Amino acid sequence: MKQHDAMYIDGSWRPAAGPDTIDVVNPADERVIGTVPAGTAQDVDAAVRAARAALPGWARTAPAERAARLTALRDRLAGRAQEIAETITAELGAPLAFSKAVQAAVPVVVAGSYAELAASYAFEETIGTSTVLHEPVGVVGAITPWNYPLHQIVAKVAPALAAGCTVVLKPAENTPLVAQLFAECVDAAGVPAGVFNLVTGLGPVAGQALAEHPDVDLVSFTGSTAVGKKVGALAGAAVKRCALELGGKSANVVLPSADLGKAVGVNIANVMANSGQTCSAWTRLLVPADRYDEALELAAAAIAKYVPGDPLDGASRLGPVVSATQRDRVRGYIERGIEEGARVVAGGPDAPEGRERGYYVRPTLFADVTPGMTIAQEEIFGPVVAVLPYADEEEAVRIANGTVYGLAGAVWAGDDDEAVAFAKRLDTGQVDINGGRFNPLAPFGGYKQSGIGRELGPHGLSEYLQTKSLQL
Repeated sequence: MKQHDAMYIDGSWRPAAGPDTIDVVNPADERVIGTVPAGTAQDVDAAVRAARAALPGWARTAPAERAARLTALRDRLAGRAQEIAETITAELGAPLAFSKAVQAAVPVVVAGSYAELAASYAFEETIGTSTVLHEPVGVVGAITPWNYPLHQIVAKVAPALAAGCTVVLKPAENTPLVAQLFAECVDAAGVPAGVFNLVTGLGPVAGQALAEHPDVDLVSFTGSTAVGKKVGALAGAAVKRCALELGGKSANVVLPSADLGKAVGVNIANVMANSGQTCSAWTRLLVPADRYDEALELAAAAIAKYVPGDPLDGASRLGPVVSATQRDRVRGYIERGIEEGARVVAGGPDAPEGRERGYYVRPTLFADVTPGMTIAQEEIFGPVVAVLPYADEEEAVRIANGTVYGLAGAVWAGDDDEAVAFAKRLDTGQVDINGGRFNPLAPFGGYKQSGIGRELGPHGLSEYLQTKSLQL
């Protein structure tokens, strides 16, 4: 039981303004494993004032020194990787092996990438007779989600610090314990007081107070499109910068020349990772109509390998979803799919056998899905895959682009050139080509209602900079 009663503000842990707390629940067994303060607008204001006061000094700090603090932060995160992985497994439900390999490891890589960028980025350049300066936006309000809790924190905080901004972080209420560990690592890394601040709390209270605070210059939010619209409206009312990384309904398009077995197997693994709670998951599998039945057989065989289990069991590949609310949401979508005429090939809305306790969902495979069905249009955020046939490439493009989202996707073909040519026709921010690997320096973000702006690498750093030209 980890009980926290303080916020990290202005370089120290201080009591919350109010007495309310938030319980942190282990989704595998429904036990309360910790508490954190439920921050108020007063706590947010104190954190923003600290960030504002620290901004001039941090903005003037040499990039090499900012890089040194980020390197130290990377090292602290790496040194506590086991503890971080165990914490994320406890509050999110991700299998421990996945937490070690992805949830704890990727943020270390991302933090290191921004340490390098802070030292090498051209914060000043010459264009004709002008000197162009890339300066920090100012105070950043970072609001992060629960599905990749540390990665999303680092993907916002690290570039903001590299740019010379100061930060107030409001983490998701479901997974706040790892944010406490992150604040401890920031403190140990020697980041000056007020440069980074942590306020835990509920989105409608602390999150809204942060988004609409007049002394916050940029709001960076990751979460659902519905909430992102509200955050964007609050930012727009104050004419402040806003970066939004929102929902997705990504398509994996398998072209006729592709290795169907490999493409289908990787697709199922992609969606099952993190119990389907990944905004970029390939939840729509598009296959040639004349190989539809074969694709369904391959997908059913692949999904059968994912049996919901205890996240602490080394053999478990699929844990629970994060909460009772999320479990009910995912099961509701499965029921909606059945009502609209889709056929369940595997899984279904009932609780998995032997998993009546905990927030478990059966991994579900749908056939007979048409592009207009709810399960083919809306983000489910669970271990659910819809397989759709297409007659030719023109239809595949129409189906793939036929949602309000455009976050990610994949294309498989007999060679990379063919896949790239098709990928260029997709209205989406990131496309994996024949199983291309994750690149922490490549920009990540969406088209359409999947968001505004980019994270990771130099494009992610530029989100936290504003431009000034000196005419000489």
